[in-house]
Amino acid sequence: MYSGSLRLGRRSQRLAARFVYNAGMSFRAPHGNPNAKRGRTPPPEETLEEASFLKALGEKQKPVSVKLMDGQTVQGWIEYYDKNMVRLTRVGAPNLFIFKHEIMYIAEDGGKKK
Repeated sequence: MYSGSLRLGRRSQRLAARFVYNAGMSFRAPHGNPNAKRGRTPPPEETLEEASFLKALGEKQKPVSVKLMDGQTVQGWIEYYDKNMVRLTRVGAPNLFIFKHEIMYIAEDGGKKK
């Protein structure tokens, strides 16, 4: 009977040693935002859908509004595009070649080109 209680004593000493060892460990990562969600990867910078979107708009000659970085908005339809620029064809106004880095966004206007 004494050996059983001795064995229990050693076991409780080991458990106590574990608790003391773990007491100083933090549960959070030592750096970074503790409120940030973990395990999620950020969305990609490029979805590779830009070309197909512009192609669809150009083939259907859908009217679009182009918002520029300076706040100006122009309307027309996309006739041509490449890696660096978009050609916007307008009715009753000069056509525009717009560099893509000057475009904030392109939005479809409802309906078809007349």
